[in-house]
Amino acid sequence: EARACAEATQIEMQAQLQQAELRARANKIESQSSLEEMQLKHEAEIQHAKSLAELEITKAKEMAQIESERFKLQVDAIGADTIKAMAQAGPEMQAKLLQGLGIKSMLITDGQQPLNLFNTANGLLGPQGGAAV
Repeated sequence: EARACAEATQIEMQAQLQQAELRARANKIESQSSLEEMQLKHEAEIQHAKSLAELEITKAKEMAQIESERFKLQVDAIGADTIKAMAQAGPEMQAKLLQGLGIKSMLITDGQQPLNLFNTANGLLGPQGGAAV
């Protein structure tokens, strides 16, 4: 009877050991599967971000090309002599010429003199020295 009890206990322990091993294997498989899924998800996100960045770069290049072509066409249409005359003309004439071209603001300099832009917005925000509200 003691022998039978010992064998039964041994069989029970072996069964519990096998169950523990199977649970450990199942947990390992589940963890590996979860890890692979996360890696694939991250790779997909990285690829998506890379594709978006490439699209933005392509868009920026195309927009720069379009703007460059537009400016070149304007310069060609105006002519180098007209641009030279604009640079040498007085401020009123420059404003009229630029208005005729549809350009709202432009700064033409000889590139030698520094620009003082501190007082550029004077008068744009209303009269100075007005009463405080």
